[in-house]
Amino acid sequence: MQQIQSLGEALAWLEREISWGVPVTELRHLCGRIGELYACTITNGQMALQVNQHGYDVVSADGERISVKTTGTTRGGLVNFNTNTLSLVDRVIILRVNTDEMQVEILLNAKIDEARALMREGTGKVLSINLAKLERPKSQSTDEKVVRSAAYEGFVVTELESGTIDVRELGTPKVPAKPSLRTLAGKLGLSLLNGRGNPYNTRQLGSMVIEAVKALDGRSTI
Repeated sequence: MQQIQSLGEALAWLEREISWGVPVTELRHLCGRIGELYACTITNGQMALQVNQHGYDVVSADGERISVKTTGTTRGGLVNFNTNTLSLVDRVIILRVNTDEMQVEILLNAKIDEARALMREGTGKVLSINLAKLERPKSQSTDEKVVRSAAYEGFVVTELESGTIDVRELGTPKVPAKPSLRTLAGKLGLSLLNGRGNPYNTRQLGSMVIEAVKALDGRSTI
C-alpha cells in the first residue's frame, strides 16, 4: 500500500513539474523512480535492498531480480544495459511514462534470455535495446470493447474498455487525440484545467467531452 501511495504521489509530482513547463527529458530521476515503484506494484515485489544496487532495481515476490528501465520519450531511442552486471538480472522491464495520459505503459516485461535476444552491442561494455522494436501501432483494436461514444460536429469520440480515448474526424483517426479533444472542449465550453490548475489528461478530457455531448443532445451515448 505504501508503494502504491508513493507511486501516486510521484506521478502527481511529475504532472506538476510538466505543468510548469519542465520537459520530461529533464525529469529522468523522477521517471526512473516512478518506473521502479510501478515494477514493484505489478510484481508484488520490493526495491533492491542495497542503495545503488548493481544490475537490478527490484526483487519480485518470486525472487526474480529485475532491471527496470523507464523512458519519457514518445518515440524511438535506446535503452542501455551494462554487460558487467547483466548476469545478475533475471528479468527486464522497460516502461514508458505517458505524460499525455499521465500513466505508465509496459513496453517490455520479459525473462533475461528473451530480452537479450533484442539487445545489440553498443559502445564499450554496453548492450542496447532499440525502443522502436517495442512500440506498437496506436490504432483502435477491433477486439477491444467500446464502452461509450459520442458524435459532435463531424467528430466521433470513443472510450474503449482499457480507458483509451479514440478520436476520429469524418472517419479519419486523429493521433494524438488530445489536440482535437481540446478543440471540442472549447466548443463545448469545458475547462482544460482541473481543480489544481493542471491540464486534464487525454482520458479525463475525452470522458468530459463525451459527457458534455450526452448532456447537450439529451440522449444516451452509444
